[in-house]
Amino acid sequence: MKRYFTIITLALMSFNVHAELNKWVDADGKVHYSDTPPPEVTTQSVRNIAGKDQANAPASYSPKSLAEREAEMKKSKQSKEEASKKKAEDDARADAKRRNCEGARENAKSLEAGGRIYSYDEKGERSYLDDSARAQRLEEARKVISANCN
Repeated sequence: MKRYFTIITLALMSFNVHAELNKWVDADGKVHYSDTPPPEVTTQSVRNIAGKDQANAPASYSPKSLAEREAEMKKSKQSKEEASKKKAEDDARADAKRRNCEGARENAKSLEAGGRIYSYDEKGERSYLDDSARAQRLEEARKVISANCN
């Protein structure tokens, strides 16, 4: 018996759900919301959230077919994939540029330090850089720095 009483009570309470919501602004500029509009104030009807008592769609509106929606989804997905690929490529270029900049700065720093710089040739023997080769490498490092560093 309690179960039936509860169901009937809930059913009767649901009749108030379809009430219209009204919005108005008083003379002080304060916004009020109510289900009953005041008689002396011009009201603006607020969108009915429950979805009841809404006007039908205009006659010119026609829902999209399944094929049209799928085509739009594919196009949207493809554009998002292209954007993510482009972003990944841009990030990779920026990372490579940053690494080139750091390497060139380290190279220039070691060339400017003034110590003896050497490299190994094809035979595995150590060969030292003379002043003209050091100046040439320093100039190349500065060009790389100017090209890759902001």
